[in-house]
Amino acid sequence: MRGFNRGGPKFLIVTALLIVLSIEQKVSSARQGRQFQRQQDSNTPMSLLREDGDGEFTGQRIPRVVREVYQAKFTALNAARDNTVFNVLDYGAKGDGATDDTKAFEAAWIDTCKVEASTMMIPSGSVFLVKPISFSGPNCQPNIVFQVDGKIIAPTNAKAWGSGLLQWLEFKKLKGITVRGKGIIDGQGSVWWKKSPTYELTEDNKLTSNSTKLASDNSSLPDSVSTEAVRKLPHTKPTALRFYGSSGVTVTGITIQNSQQTHLKFDDCTVVQVFGITVSSPGDSPNTDGIHLQNSQNVLIHNSNLACGDDCISIQTGCSSIFIRDVICGPGHGISIGSLGKDNTRACVSNITVRDVKMHDTLNGVRIKTWQGGSGSVQGVMFANIQVSEVERPIIIDQFYCDGKKCSNHTSAVGISAVSFQNITGTYTKSPVHFACSDTMPCTGVTLTSIELTAKQEIEPFCWQTYGKLETETIPPVNCLKAGNKPNYDQC
Repeated sequence: MRGFNRGGPKFLIVTALLIVLSIEQKVSSARQGRQFQRQQDSNTPMSLLREDGDGEFTGQRIPRVVREVYQAKFTALNAARDNTVFNVLDYGAKGDGATDDTKAFEAAWIDTCKVEASTMMIPSGSVFLVKPISFSGPNCQPNIVFQVDGKIIAPTNAKAWGSGLLQWLEFKKLKGITVRGKGIIDGQGSVWWKKSPTYELTEDNKLTSNSTKLASDNSSLPDSVSTEAVRKLPHTKPTALRFYGSSGVTVTGITIQNSQQTHLKFDDCTVVQVFGITVSSPGDSPNTDGIHLQNSQNVLIHNSNLACGDDCISIQTGCSSIFIRDVICGPGHGISIGSLGKDNTRACVSNITVRDVKMHDTLNGVRIKTWQGGSGSVQGVMFANIQVSEVERPIIIDQFYCDGKKCSNHTSAVGISAVSFQNITGTYTKSPVHFACSDTMPCTGVTLTSIELTAKQEIEPFCWQTYGKLETETIPPVNCLKAGNKPNYDQC
């Protein structure tokens, strides 16, 4: 090829990309053999990890570390041609949906943990009942694959949960962990939703009731769930799938449904990619966030369908360089930064991009929410190309967030600056734009471009202490922004 040196950098880059795109996984029979040839799914969108054109991705720059980590990870997986598979059925799992298979999962993980780029297989055609479990490092080998092709279900009896755990399935302190497959992770959360919020844990780990309503009315619960089991379930609802202290994380292909609380959480993680997943819970299931990010950096979420009873995606303090695109959200509460600054805490969030998102039948669209009394800052945020359908409030900044309880007034606040809303279109049902900013810490650098939101009965946009400008005319007209760019006093 003319001008293409086989030893040059261009050739090496193209060769590496071709290797990555050629990876395709093949899994041997569930019960036969433990060796198989690993190849990555052909639909892995490695092109999304490359910078577009002049180096910009979704409006902001993808860090080099993201591309480098995933390039190394997929190259390592491709090199592991004869990788080892540890099938939970070979460790005594029954997969009948009734037998406790937790010990089989634990045993399979112990062996998987010892072998780099190995696979722990949860095969199709079986339903595995698994109690709360932690798949932990940090001494595990890197680039392990947790292949979910079957169905994993959570227990609904109180005994399995003890005094209350923060998560059901946990992956802790791992490098290059991948959770993938065509299977289902089912939290069977309805038993937890129905009891909320009437029960609390006492000192002896028994539940007392502030109301006897649930004990006398179980008509909406599954037949297999007794009143006694409901009465003793912990007040603390667990997250279905949690990653903690891990790097180079991939979650793809799976369905997470009916979580007890949050479906998928990343806490203290770096370099994360989530794509091609489905989250599914009823719109009235309480506190069932789709994806929750906290103290995590360099996260890419794309091409996923999220339906839940709370925020489709929630971005909390300590998060930076978060890229979200091509996501369908609804039902749910939209995509939110926050809530931040509760109980006078300091919060720092920066470099957030949310674009090419479709929302339907959600309480909110794109939102930043902070409590009074907090400190820190939210800065460098872009919401772009958002289509909304019958969304109550498509565009929100709220520095007076309160979860329904009585909240006291404070003068301090988490500062909000450099927030861009671009090309947000569709229909709303209550209020098109709602900016409620602090008197002492106003929102600054807020820009609106190509906003077109309509409703059967139009309502005026609301702005309070919001400094910014209109880059284009908006529908409806947003005439309430203050001119100028008052300085933000509290920077992280």
